[in-house]
Amino acid sequence: MSMAEAITRFVPDGSTVAIGTSLEPLIPFAAGHEIIRQQRRDLELVGPISDALFDQLIGAGCVRRVTAAWVGNVSEGLGHCYRRACEQDIPRALEVHDHSNFSISLALWAAAWNVPNLPTRTLLGSDILKTNPNLSVGFGLVHVGAVRPDVAVIHVQRADAMGRAHAWGPLGITEEAGLAADKVILTCEELVDVDITLSDPNRILLPETKVVAVVHEPGGAHPSPVQGHFKRDHGFYRDYAEQSRTAEGFAAWLKSWVLDVPDRATYLKRVDVDSLRIRHHEYSAPADYGDE
Repeated sequence: MSMAEAITRFVPDGSTVAIGTSLEPLIPFAAGHEIIRQQRRDLELVGPISDALFDQLIGAGCVRRVTAAWVGNVSEGLGHCYRRACEQDIPRALEVHDHSNFSISLALWAAAWNVPNLPTRTLLGSDILKTNPNLSVGFGLVHVGAVRPDVAVIHVQRADAMGRAHAWGPLGITEEAGLAADKVILTCEELVDVDITLSDPNRILLPETKVVAVVHEPGGAHPSPVQGHFKRDHGFYRDYAEQSRTAEGFAAWLKSWVLDVPDRATYLKRVDVDSLRIRHHEYSAPADYGDE
C-alpha cells in the first residue's frame, strides 16, 4: 500500500494518532508529512518525545490536542511551532495533556489491557497533575487514565506484507502504543519475505492482526536515526530550528520540504543520503530455534 493510500484510509480528521513512539529514533516523518499534505485536521497526537515531527504537524494546523511528555526539537531544544500555538494560538489554539515518559506508557498499557487506569506514585507532587484531566489522585496514588489511539503509525527496519515487523534499537513506548491502538500502520525500510520475519518470531513487534497497512518507505524516518540503516541528520534538525523561529519561516520550510514534495522518493533526492548511511555493521548472534 502507498503512504498516500494508508493515510487516506486510516487517518481521518479527528483521529487520535500515536506517532514517534520510539523517542528519538524511528520517527515516521514520511507519514507525518503525508498527513500534512492531505490537510488532516483536529488530530490528537500521542507520544513520548516525538522530536520535531509533532512541531511540524502543529505548525501545519493539523493538531487540536497533544497528549505527550515533551514537544520540541531534541538537539536544538525548543519547538517553535508548539510554543506559538500554546502562547499565541498560531496557527490555532492547542490543548495540552501533559505526561511524563513513564505515565504516557502507563496510559497506553491501560488501554492495551482494557482497564480504565493504572496506578503510580511517580507523579505525586508534580505540576503535571494540574494540566491533565486524565490524571487523578486517590489512596496515595496517581491514577493514570487509559489513552486509546485510533491508529499508531510505526516505522521499523523490516516487515513482511502480512504485518509482521522486526524493529531493534531503542523502542520507547512502541509496543504499548501498538497494542493500545485500534489500528496500526507500519512503514518499513525493507519489505521482506515471511521466511525472514518468521525466522526470528520472538522479535515480531506486534500481532499482525493489529496491522491495517504496510508501507515500504525506505528513508521514511529521516532525519531521525534508524539503527543499522541511517544516522541522525543533525544538520537538518538545526536548519529546521532556524527556519521555524518565525511563522513565516516555518511556512517557507513547509512549502519547500513537504507541500511541494509529492512523495518520499522525491524528498530523498534533496538529502545527502549516502553521508547518513551506516557503513560499519555489527550483527547480533543468531538464535537457534531448533526443536528436534
